[in-house]
Amino acid sequence: MPQLVDGKWVKGDVAASEMKGGAFHREPTRFRSWITADGGTGPNGQPGLPAEAGRYRLFVSYLCPWASRTIAFRNLKGLEDVIGLTVSSPILGDDGWVYDEPVDAGARVGLIRYHHELYTASDAAYTGKVSVPVLWDMKEGRIVNNESADIIRILNSAFDELTGNRLDFYPDGLRAKIDRWNGPIYERVNNGVYRAGFAKTQGAYDEAVANLFEMLDELERHLTANRYIAGEYLTEADIRLFVTLVRFDAAYHGVFKCNIRRIEDYPVLSNYLREIYQWPGIAETVRIDHIKQGYYGITHVNPTHIVPAGPLLDFTRPHDRRSLPGRGIVGADAMPADLLSKQIFEGA
Repeated sequence: MPQLVDGKWVKGDVAASEMKGGAFHREPTRFRSWITADGGTGPNGQPGLPAEAGRYRLFVSYLCPWASRTIAFRNLKGLEDVIGLTVSSPILGDDGWVYDEPVDAGARVGLIRYHHELYTASDAAYTGKVSVPVLWDMKEGRIVNNESADIIRILNSAFDELTGNRLDFYPDGLRAKIDRWNGPIYERVNNGVYRAGFAKTQGAYDEAVANLFEMLDELERHLTANRYIAGEYLTEADIRLFVTLVRFDAAYHGVFKCNIRRIEDYPVLSNYLREIYQWPGIAETVRIDHIKQGYYGITHVNPTHIVPAGPLLDFTRPHDRRSLPGRGIVGADAMPADLLSKQIFEGA
């Protein structure tokens, strides 16, 4: 993959640091500031910025599951009029993430076409991978945070005083359980599909695929008796899993060779997937056309760039999850009815 080296964009397969012994290892994200209601420090002492309407913007791709987490939280938390959204082309080529038309990155930076311009504006000597999502400060012209796991927690609470939206996807009483599931879901599912798809040795691929499907089997069993990952409430753990599940049959099953089973072959997971998709605000975060174009456009895994016609996917079909105990989202009982539809209070 191309990347920045000392602030210069270098094309070709430069990011060899992500491959070790034929296995894919994701490069850590580096911009980790926080946004809080009053500009105080983040939960682990991260430098803080104040929540302000119109100051921040998400730069994303509908192709990317990590970015899609943040788009989903922007919708679920009613932040569409508070935080801007800029979407890149789905094709990740020699120029990295590219915007079809010049986009405004604020007065200090001006118009940009290439996503890596956000990185060099933030650090003129930056060396490393250039990824989405980026939570961008239009006022200071710099990246606030480029770690999706942080961004969704920022969006979960930082702007509540501005919007009145108190839905909580990381409630105190469920944090230990959420974190306990987030770990293996990230390692074996979210990142597991990439470890399979980008593997350069048979052994690395075999290990990644075995771990992936063992975890999917475990999730199938867990969700047989539990409406959501953490029990009766929809939480961030469900959104983090959803973004991988919704891409699975369209992309990972084919282009990443994750083809032991489809998600459609799991009765419980496929119903669970449809329920999350049908929550208000979620369906519009999914662009299957972008997903297929992007993944099948990755040259080193699909040199022809031919995008298959199928599969035909319908996430709007009825699901049977209402038979399980479900209480929606923590904080929904305190929400004004005009902020979210009644459906969201009742857990879809």
